[in-house]
Amino acid sequence: MTSSQSANLWVLLGLSLAGIVLITRKLKKTVKEDLGAFIERLQLLPPPQPAPPKAPHPLTALTFALSDLFDIEGHVSTFGHPEWASTHEPASSTSPAVSALVEGGATCVGTTVVDDLALGIGGENKHYGTPTNPVVPARVPGGSSSGAAVAVAANFVDFALGIDTNGGVRVPAGFCGILGFRPSHGAVSHMGIIPISTSLDTVGWFAKDPNILRRVGHILLQAPFVIQRTPRQIIIADDCFQHINVPLDRSSQVVVKATEKLFGRQVLKHINLGDYISSRVPSLKGCSGQKTNGELKASSLKLLANLLQFLQRHEFRLMHDEWMNIVRPDLHPAVSTQLHEKFEVSDVEIENSKAVRSEMRAAVNSLLKDEGILVIPTVADPPPKLGGKEILSEDYQSRVFSLLSIASISGCCQVSIPLGFYNKYPVSVSLIARHGGDRFLLDTLQTVYPTLQEQADIASKSKSSGNVVSKEQSAEIAKEKGNQAYKDKQWQKAIGFYTEAIKLSGDNATYYSNRAQAYLELGSYLQAEADCTKAISLDKKVTSVFKELFPLKFMDFSIRLTKSLSSFQTCMGVENQGIVTEVLSTILWHTKNKVVIYNYKNILSCIIGCIS
Repeated sequence: MTSSQSANLWVLLGLSLAGIVLITRKLKKTVKEDLGAFIERLQLLPPPQPAPPKAPHPLTALTFALSDLFDIEGHVSTFGHPEWASTHEPASSTSPAVSALVEGGATCVGTTVVDDLALGIGGENKHYGTPTNPVVPARVPGGSSSGAAVAVAANFVDFALGIDTNGGVRVPAGFCGILGFRPSHGAVSHMGIIPISTSLDTVGWFAKDPNILRRVGHILLQAPFVIQRTPRQIIIADDCFQHINVPLDRSSQVVVKATEKLFGRQVLKHINLGDYISSRVPSLKGCSGQKTNGELKASSLKLLANLLQFLQRHEFRLMHDEWMNIVRPDLHPAVSTQLHEKFEVSDVEIENSKAVRSEMRAAVNSLLKDEGILVIPTVADPPPKLGGKEILSEDYQSRVFSLLSIASISGCCQVSIPLGFYNKYPVSVSLIARHGGDRFLLDTLQTVYPTLQEQADIASKSKSSGNVVSKEQSAEIAKEKGNQAYKDKQWQKAIGFYTEAIKLSGDNATYYSNRAQAYLELGSYLQAEADCTKAISLDKKVTSVFKELFPLKFMDFSIRLTKSLSSFQTCMGVENQGIVTEVLSTILWHTKNKVVIYNYKNILSCIIGCIS
């Protein structure tokens, strides 16, 4: 080897070593002791405990952090950007939400990082650094309330406050594998918070423990005490789960099995949410969602996603356009794209958006009523890579906002629940309750959480986990097709689908009950009676109802019918579509009365009237 070659080798070796040193220093700098979650450490201490026999403060010994857009007396919120802090004065008072928690016994220990101006969903911030996701460090933590989520996920605090406009709490909760609650719009005071989009903003919170999440909720919601209620209906939005990057047996089926174990199959219902919204929110047709060729309209969920982004951008500009034009802050590409592209808004679009919000809230409230729960995925995809461009793509944003828009546009409450990991990334589902059903949703979470974790653990250990659709899932799909055929009055087609469901899962009373109802429409009473008998043998709750309804075989029909209606009035809590069909079939079978058969429709209407 020549002296020249030797010198070159030492130069290369030196450069390599220098590179290793630089990379090591960079990593050390990137992964901070607090994972980059905090902007400022401080202490807001609770008042002294009341003297006995009074109870201690409800949040005693708990610590919390808050996203850096809440007012704290004497402090300047950064709003995710140093130029905001340098152009604004310290707050003259503390946000009521923060004060309520401190007075409730909790200690505030610091403020946390948010996206630039709290507008992103990735949680990245080039000015203060991106908080490190504790469960997947190479991936984004989710935003806008990224620091708050990381502080909880890393056990730095017991709970944290964030802002959820278009997913600012739900997304980081899903990406960091913790609980995240978005309350009903207007349920928690917005005073003392930098506004982003006033018609969408909500004060949300994170925790790992559902009991802590609930206790914080009781303080912030200031809801009166009510007796804890059990869900009467849990509705799976099947279409929302069809396109996520997690198998059904690790997402929706975990909820199905937990529900069956806790409440029984009779409370489960499946729905195509997109179709339901399309039929119940007519003003969505006024939103732009057509391809240029005019052949294919966007789905209702994609139209909602577009509307959500439109509203956030429009209302943010109304509040902060003057500051933006004067300061011209340097922004993250994802935020800059939103704010700097050409954007014109007409009065017609504003009025239409108000109509959509109103109709959407009415639609969700009508679907869920007081004791219903809607189940959807929290997010459609795993957390994107740090610094990646995936999160900027139109397809990615459409997928994520299609799910987030349901609660944001309707103003309903939603909780994101972790279900372990799939392919090393966190999995989560969300439960949604009607607007104003916040306490009911928190109580339901408290009830279902242990069983959900148990079923998620079982699913994670199952060797069959994958994208293969199970027999149970196929049976549910067949049943839903049968239900649609029944609605379309295609009785024979409905019977075919219900029969397919029965072949796949022969121990489900609902499939037999539904087929019996289709048989009745065709006048096939013997087949209907056989299916009802089978349904009764499979569902003990149905059996107990029938024992009460028909104790005397030879009772006069009119007396039996009167007793049936009276019994149904006392059994209104039983949520089972098939019961109406089964009662009717038994009446027909016992009486063999042609007049009864002739008046089938009137009797059915009467019984349905008693139940509803």
